[in-house]
Amino acid sequence: MSAPENPLKTALAQGHLQKGLWLNLGSPLVAEMAGQAGFDWCLIDGEHGPWDPAGIRDQLIALNGSGAVPVVRVPCDAPWVLKQVLDLGVQTVLVPMVHSADQAREVVRGLRYPPAGIRGHGAMVARAGGFGRIADYPATADAQICCLVQAESQAALNDIDAIAATDGVDAVFIGPADLAADMGHLTDPNHAAVQAAITDAIARILAQGKAAGIICAPTDFARYIGLGVTFLGMGSDAMILQAGLAALAEGPRP
Repeated sequence: MSAPENPLKTALAQGHLQKGLWLNLGSPLVAEMAGQAGFDWCLIDGEHGPWDPAGIRDQLIALNGSGAVPVVRVPCDAPWVLKQVLDLGVQTVLVPMVHSADQAREVVRGLRYPPAGIRGHGAMVARAGGFGRIADYPATADAQICCLVQAESQAALNDIDAIAATDGVDAVFIGPADLAADMGHLTDPNHAAVQAAITDAIARILAQGKAAGIICAPTDFARYIGLGVTFLGMGSDAMILQAGLAALAEGPRP
């Protein structure tokens, strides 16, 4: 038995728009609700949400069979972190703060088994290998891993062509908030200079034959889709809940 096919990797390679939701609350119940809502993918955020492998595992179980492909954003590019999330059975990983092609190559190595990479050989006793049930997992896993790297600094944009061209990188995700901060516009990701840089970066990513991603407000969905973004973050569970609660609290008063 081989590693299961990763439908998100296939869809991005074919240029199909894939819409998803950030999961920041760390709740399996919210993950289950989001998975059943009709998103193509749901991203469990281990960078600005809790990095708790047991909690992430519970959310993965909640998403299983929902139709939404699970994605996990790790807190950093450390090989041991990548190894842990892969052993949980995650096939699509978003790595933040990737500033150069050299770093992107090391991320890819962390996601692959030797000789192509440095991933530790322990998945056969973990969820990824079906606790030993998926006999061919080590030989087939690499082909189904989808590597998303996050460009969110001026340094990353300066090297964006080489980052996108890196063998094993499936998509480059633009982080607008951190990019804006790095460009001197801490609270204004919609600043004209930031948006011009994002537009240019998306075109360069696509020119290398890779998918481009971003998270944005609903008012910007059509514009970014028009620019060619196919990995589209549509919001966060935390922000949606907060907005809904605030709107309810502002309802009719005596």
